[in-house]
Amino acid sequence: MKKKIIIANWKMNYNFYDTTHFLRHLLKFFNHEKEIEKNHQKIIIAPSYPFLHISNQIVQGTNIHIAAQNIHDMEKGSYTGEVSAIMLKSIGINNVILGHSERRTYFNETNKILLEKIYIALKNRLKIIFCIGETLNERNNNKQFISIQKQLEQTIFICSVKEIENFIIAYEPIWAIGTGEVPYYHEVQKMHNHIRLLFKNKYGKFVSDKIHIVYGGSITELNCKEFFKQKDVDGGLVGNSSLNINKFLSIIKAS
Repeated sequence: MKKKIIIANWKMNYNFYDTTHFLRHLLKFFNHEKEIEKNHQKIIIAPSYPFLHISNQIVQGTNIHIAAQNIHDMEKGSYTGEVSAIMLKSIGINNVILGHSERRTYFNETNKILLEKIYIALKNRLKIIFCIGETLNERNNNKQFISIQKQLEQTIFICSVKEIENFIIAYEPIWAIGTGEVPYYHEVQKMHNHIRLLFKNKYGKFVSDKIHIVYGGSITELNCKEFFKQKDVDGGLVGNSSLNINKFLSIIKAS
């Protein structure tokens, strides 16, 4: 049975106290739920950059993993305010989110830039949570499947079969992120199945069966259970609801 992966993307939220308090609360929950921790789930938390190191120290030796929310596409250089993959590895961070729609929209990250980030991440042995999703205009014009295929073909699908082992795919319909708008469950299943078939056509059935495809896009404690029931939904990338410990615990329990 494939483990469900639950990822919390805290974005630009939480200070030092909020971050450490949340993680310690989460650990208390897992101390009472050993069976869940060992057998069914993998939890990944993506706090803000200043708190990556302390977060990683707090969760050491548990089934909770820490991820960065982004990296630069160069290893080093005169890029004021940026953070490199090498820096993350030096403090024990092994996971990174790439391709989030907010990065694509607000910071003009193209598929070409994301491919460079993928190369840098793989070179530094980082596991990648790679986000893909269509706009509302693309969905309204029935171009969502074409859009997703293009995003994959210009990024991940340039990688080798061996490199694919380092990816988690996060399908996030851009129009649903943080808006409260949620696609129907069967629509999410249809897209996840489409993504899996694309991987099957490119890399074969073994790879397509093994890869985790999680859903994000206004996922909450109220709707997550139905999403997790879908055959090709292997977990969730949670935004706003991951900032409330009780809501996030409910999502973990539902998975």
